[in-house]
Amino acid sequence: MITQIKGLHHVTAIASGPRENNDFFTQIMGLRRIKKTVNFDNPDVYHLYYGDNIGTPGGVMTYFPFPEKARGRPGTGEVGKTVFSVPEGALAYWQSRMEGLGLEGLATKELFDDTQLLFQGPDGDRLALVEVPGDSRPFRSGSDVPDEAAIRGFHSVALHLRDTVATAELMHLMGYELAGQDGDIQRFSRADSNGAGIVDLHRLPGEEPADQGAGSVHHVAFAVADRKDQLSVRQAISDAGYKVTEVIDRNYFWAIYFKTPEGILFEVATDEPGFVHDEDIAHLGEALKLPAQHEHLRSRLEESLPAITD
Repeated sequence: MITQIKGLHHVTAIASGPRENNDFFTQIMGLRRIKKTVNFDNPDVYHLYYGDNIGTPGGVMTYFPFPEKARGRPGTGEVGKTVFSVPEGALAYWQSRMEGLGLEGLATKELFDDTQLLFQGPDGDRLALVEVPGDSRPFRSGSDVPDEAAIRGFHSVALHLRDTVATAELMHLMGYELAGQDGDIQRFSRADSNGAGIVDLHRLPGEEPADQGAGSVHHVAFAVADRKDQLSVRQAISDAGYKVTEVIDRNYFWAIYFKTPEGILFEVATDEPGFVHDEDIAHLGEALKLPAQHEHLRSRLEESLPAITD
């Protein structure tokens, strides 16, 4: 069993345009844009990162905004829901806020003795909030969301699957234990997590496979402290028969990738070096940051990428 994984690191999804995506997460959700860079594998597209004031792992939501990208079709073989943690008593504030803003998909759902507030992002992104008493993780201060209601990071992700057996075995390998079952949903968790230690497996045998597009999650990343721990995880995953990439430098973390039995892309990312090593904390997310291999494209990219000013 792998012991080095400490919970979620980030969740990366797809959007149809950068401005609406940025406005949703910074103005409606009250998160901070902590990095404005590009998709390292496709530098003509932004990679936008949102989180608390410094981008603490376990609460970083990121997006590849492909202009005019068609919406994805929900189904199996994908991350079907991303859930954020808010303080006890905060759901009433968020429900009122979202009703006033006319958000789509607003509903409540009881799951594992908690109430989830479901809603959709600008591309039909399937999101939720849940109250977590005593969650003392950092939060984004300085937005118009009051501190006592501000998002504290991720609570969980839900994987939508035709069958859960093989993925449950993978979760056990990754150090997660079965914490409970609610209907067709199995909850796996880590007792020693970074606060974002829950993965729900939702069995949906009658659903068609998902078709990825705007509003879909591209991949989910799990956190390890450093490169030494990452190499240990890589070896264990490889020994279990999974095809794992070599370590890739993503500037703000090192990453490895592999696919689950139903084709969901998993990443294991290091907490180091973090998002503040190349920008002053007071100005995170303001300038366009490019990796060294794409610096020669700066003039063209600054002209072609849509302006994001706030």
